[in-house]
Amino acid sequence: MDRGEEPVPSFGLVQSKLDPPASRPGIVPRTALVDRLLTAQTVPIIALVAPAGYGKTTLLAQWAERRQPRLAWISCDADDNDPATLLSSLAVALARVGPIDRSVFRRLASGADVTVVPRFMAAIAEIPTPVAVALDRVEAISDKGCLDALAEFALSLPGGWQVALASRHPLQLPLGRLRAQGRIVEVTARDLAMGPPEAGSLLGLAGLAIPDVGIRELVTRTEGWPTGLYLAAAEIKADATRWESWLAAPGDRRYLSGYLRSELLDGMSTAEMSFLTRTSILDALCGPLCDAVLGDTGSNRVLDQLERRNLLVVPLDRRREWYRYHSLLRDLLRQELGRREPELVPQLHFRAAAWLEANGRPEAALGQAQAAGDADMVARLVLTLMQPVWASGRVDTLVRWITWFEREGVLDRHPAIAAHGSLTFALLGRQSDAERWAAVAERAEPTELLSDGNTMEGLLAYLRAILARDGADRMRRDAWIAWTGLSLDSPYRPTMLHTVGLSHLIEGDPDRADAFFVSAYEDAIDAGSAPLAALLLAERCLVAAARPDWSGAEAFARRALSIVQDQQLQDYWTSALVFAAAARTAVHGGEVDRARHQAAQAARLRPLLISTIPVVSLQTLLELARVYIALADPGGAGAVLQQADGILQDRPDLGVLPAQARELRFMLDRLTGAVGGASSLTSAELRLLPLLSTHLSLGEIGARLNVSRNTVKAQASSVYRKLDVSSRREAVERTRELGLTV
Repeated sequence: MDRGEEPVPSFGLVQSKLDPPASRPGIVPRTALVDRLLTAQTVPIIALVAPAGYGKTTLLAQWAERRQPRLAWISCDADDNDPATLLSSLAVALARVGPIDRSVFRRLASGADVTVVPRFMAAIAEIPTPVAVALDRVEAISDKGCLDALAEFALSLPGGWQVALASRHPLQLPLGRLRAQGRIVEVTARDLAMGPPEAGSLLGLAGLAIPDVGIRELVTRTEGWPTGLYLAAAEIKADATRWESWLAAPGDRRYLSGYLRSELLDGMSTAEMSFLTRTSILDALCGPLCDAVLGDTGSNRVLDQLERRNLLVVPLDRRREWYRYHSLLRDLLRQELGRREPELVPQLHFRAAAWLEANGRPEAALGQAQAAGDADMVARLVLTLMQPVWASGRVDTLVRWITWFEREGVLDRHPAIAAHGSLTFALLGRQSDAERWAAVAERAEPTELLSDGNTMEGLLAYLRAILARDGADRMRRDAWIAWTGLSLDSPYRPTMLHTVGLSHLIEGDPDRADAFFVSAYEDAIDAGSAPLAALLLAERCLVAAARPDWSGAEAFARRALSIVQDQQLQDYWTSALVFAAAARTAVHGGEVDRARHQAAQAARLRPLLISTIPVVSLQTLLELARVYIALADPGGAGAVLQQADGILQDRPDLGVLPAQARELRFMLDRLTGAVGGASSLTSAELRLLPLLSTHLSLGEIGARLNVSRNTVKAQASSVYRKLDVSSRREAVERTRELGLTV
């Protein structure tokens, strides 16, 4: 197990989001509610769900204080709409409580979704019980994959653990089942509304002496809404207003925006209102950033004054350098800005983006550039960030960035984004999206020099070389054009040397191919590309096996597997060929069990093997066919050859590979034996397997896979039949035994 004192993900996290909010003056202890939660420590899930302003964060923080020191805290934000980010934040927070397996971060970098949660739970298994986990502002998470992963985490807690989730919106949990099992405590707006005793404490902390009859009237007027009571107290105190006069004031304060406007904003000076509305475009504020947005100075002083006056301004760090507006205030201020100065909004966002980029916050700058509608700036930032973001496993974040161009109708103006998007979708197994975006990219003029130092001609050639639509010779010429047109520090150049080697390999010249694989491997190591390095060792394994040099093939396979295991690359599409090559060497050496295990590892990745990355995909499938035929497994060989035939229908001009497929089909036709079994699972069925172990229903799984419930039901029935099981639970156990799920 890889352990250390400071486990960290491969990307930066805002550490302040992992700190519970500090207690502030005027905060009323919610003693009865906290005690209620503390008496339910054996119940694994606490749900705090209420509209804005009901004190969810306050209650959660007071509960957390009583659960210290064995508490992990996360204040969720928009960045958590990526399973890799969310789970990495959770891992870092839990590492403050106890030891975790640090390799979980490398595993998350391979890609994260609901199916990775069991591995995540294994990584935190050695943290001593009990542990309490608090997630505040869960409404910031809207991504379905993240909500699925969060629910799976909550439902998979070790014994003695507890998780509390605070949200404005209903939580995506199986509430009926949890209620029936007594595994959830729910706190609602009715519970959080203050009665006269707590309201009296609040008013007393504000320095107001109001008789009981007045307190009851205030509670009735505000309906116990904590923020309403707080603002009423602030107004009465600030204006020396008698409580009777406040109650007699006209207007209906029950409605949120009207209440805040009348109690907070109407008393602001013109300068204060201008500051508040114009800086409301920011999710996080600091003095210099506000100065840049406003084109002024003195913002540090203003923020400090606003926070001291408790005007719903929340400090984000103990040094009080960064703040955020309370969501109630922020939403209202943005409405006011849109009403007062709508023409100014894009300029404010642009100023924020420019400052954030100049001050080392490119991802935050990207969001502001999107809000400004500056597609050119967004494209430049995406091209700079996409490689490290992809490498960190934040796939959903990257997809969200690039699909913004399509949603905004500006993808045609940014062919470099289209080219990279096509490759991204290809790596995710999304073939139709990959082809559609490639068509957009290929309409571009090739003469443009891109902001990342690459030429458009080189990038388009790179895309064409990977797609390999027109045979080995064109594939090789495109690879050389790309190698020349890509910047010297581009991480894609070693891939093009690999592609040149592939072009020679499918022309039947393995010795020449191997020379390029050697060069590409050296460059991949220099570039720190472990997935490509492992893939190239697998290629050299296949070349050695064809000579035949089985001792050399075995050595290459073991080195490739070592990289995959050490770097936690088991879920990368490149690892499919590594596993297939390892299975091939194992079966040649008579190690049947090892061959079956490695073949199962390759089979897990078969859904990623599509015709938009045809050569390596086809290589992998043909190697698996050789393994299954050697194991006298016609079901497995038939399944992978059927998938290979699908690729060859789209890419018939792949040198010697079609002939190899025909030869293997001939060998399969002469093979006798059962055609069922786990190895005969289709690509669609393999895509379903890991989701069967989650809390998702068949209908929910269908929604995630973009197929109907009936389709999922039919696929599940086929899976059960091939695995020789009769239930979902048995199928999950069987696939784990076979190594088809991790």
